[in-house]
Amino acid sequence: MNYLAIDTSSKKLNIAVRHADMVVTKTVDCAMQHSVCLLPEIDGALKEAGLALEDCDFFACAVGPGSFTGIRIGISTVKGLAFALGKPTLGVTSLRAIAYAEEGCRAALVDAGHGNVYAEGFGFSLPQGFYRAEEVVLRAKEAGARLLAGEEVPLGGVEYVDPARGLARYCDGHAAQTGGLAAVYLRRSSAEEGR
Repeated sequence: MNYLAIDTSSKKLNIAVRHADMVVTKTVDCAMQHSVCLLPEIDGALKEAGLALEDCDFFACAVGPGSFTGIRIGISTVKGLAFALGKPTLGVTSLRAIAYAEEGCRAALVDAGHGNVYAEGFGFSLPQGFYRAEEVVLRAKEAGARLLAGEEVPLGGVEYVDPARGLARYCDGHAAQTGGLAAVYLRRSSAEEGR
């Protein structure tokens, strides 16, 4: 299966492209400027893999949790490509993109600000949710789980992994489907909370 997968849910842009046996992954620190750098970076990754958009069997994107605007940019881009080319899509949570970069008992973390994280446990019971960081650290320690993140999380003991690699590994093991992609928001946006 050939595919293009993107993750615009954080400060960095993560891209994974599979063309036959070759996988190209890219992580670009675009400082939350996904709308500016997304399409040129997609074009570069596709060229590096020797793949045209029309030759993709499906398109995938991270659906959250993370940056409200970033998630919307990724979903709208993938929906547009899929609609224009008549291809199916695959939604991947940003937590799964992080978790799939490694094996074993692990907790995937995304910084949610103010001492909070979005987290999900893999290999132990920690449902996807919005948590106080200390709670996740305690539950992971009790389970013997590693703490994984794709970019800086203000906690000690966190291992940083490549979400683009995890995105590719997730896409390799899951089937795309025809239908809509839905954003995963685990709390209201900062603007809504500020009202």
